[in-house]
Amino acid sequence: MINPVLSSLLPVVLLVAIGFITGRAGWIRAEAIKDLSNLVFMVLTPALLFRTMSTVHVEQLNFKPVLMYFVAAMLLFGFVLIWQGGTRRAAVLALAATFSNTVMIGIPLVGLAYGQAGLVTLFTLISVHALMLLTFATVVLELAVAREKVAAGGGGGQHMLLTVLGAVRNGIIHPVPLPIIVGLLFAQTGQVMPAVVDRPLQLLGNAFGPVALVLVGVTLTAVRIGDHFKAALGLSLIKNLAFPALVALLCWGLGLSGLQLTVMIVTAALPIGANVFMFSQRYQVAEELVTASMAVSTGLGLVTLSLVMALASLL
Repeated sequence: MINPVLSSLLPVVLLVAIGFITGRAGWIRAEAIKDLSNLVFMVLTPALLFRTMSTVHVEQLNFKPVLMYFVAAMLLFGFVLIWQGGTRRAAVLALAATFSNTVMIGIPLVGLAYGQAGLVTLFTLISVHALMLLTFATVVLELAVAREKVAAGGGGGQHMLLTVLGAVRNGIIHPVPLPIIVGLLFAQTGQVMPAVVDRPLQLLGNAFGPVALVLVGVTLTAVRIGDHFKAALGLSLIKNLAFPALVALLCWGLGLSGLQLTVMIVTAALPIGANVFMFSQRYQVAEELVTASMAVSTGLGLVTLSLVMALASLL
C-alpha cells in the first residue's frame, strides 16, 4: 500500500509542477495570472464555499475538539500578526501560518490513515474552517487596508468607529465569507438545492483545487524561491510543526484524547492551503513569499507529516 502521506501530497506536487511547466512554456502569459486569480477568487471559490456550506446542519456537529483547534489558530494568528507589525503583509503571513490544505491533502490523507471515523471529525472542522479563518483574516486585512488609507491621508478625518464598521462590512460583503454565510443560512432552511443549480456549482467547486494549484505553479515561474527560501522555510516550519504542537498542547491540556485529538493535530500539520495564495493575490502583498512558502511547505510536508502522525499516535 502506498504511504498515505505520499499518495496525498503527490497529486498536489504534480499539479503545481504542471502549472510551472505551463508557465515556462509560455502557454499562460504573466499578464494573464491576475485574470486567472480573479477567476479563482471571484467565481470558483464562492461556488465551492457556498455548495459546501449549503448542506451543513450545525446542530449535528461535535465542535469540542474543533473549538480548541481554532483557539490555537487564533493564538498563533495573533502572535504572527503582532510579530510582523500588524500590516496587510502580516495578516497574510499569519493566515499562511494557520490555514491548512484540508481538502486537497487533508481529505485523502485522513481517509487513508484513519478511515470513516477520522473523516467525520475532519468534515466537522472543514465545515467551519474557511468560515472562521478566512472571515477573520478578511476583517483583519480590511482593517489594515483602512488604516493604511488613513495613514496615507485618504481618510484622516474619518472616525475610527466608522473605519472599523466599514472594514467589517467589507469583510462580510466579500467573495469568501459571503458565500459561506449564505450557504449556512440556506442549509438551516432544510431545503435541497435543485439539481439544475447544484450541478454547475459542483463543477465550478471541483475546478477550484486543480486550477488554484496550477496557478501556483505558473506563478512560481516568476518567483525565485532561492531569494525567499529562508523566510519560506521559517513560515513553513511554523505551519507544519509549531501549529500542530500548539493544537496538541491545548487539546491534551483539556483532557482530549483518541482519534479526534489525532485528526486535529494532523490537520494542523497539513501544508499551507491554496486560499492563502488567493488572499496574497487579492490584496497584492507578499505574493512571492506566499508562493514560495506553499511550495516549501508542501515539499517539507512529506517529512513533517510523517513525523507528526507518528508522534500523534503516541498520545
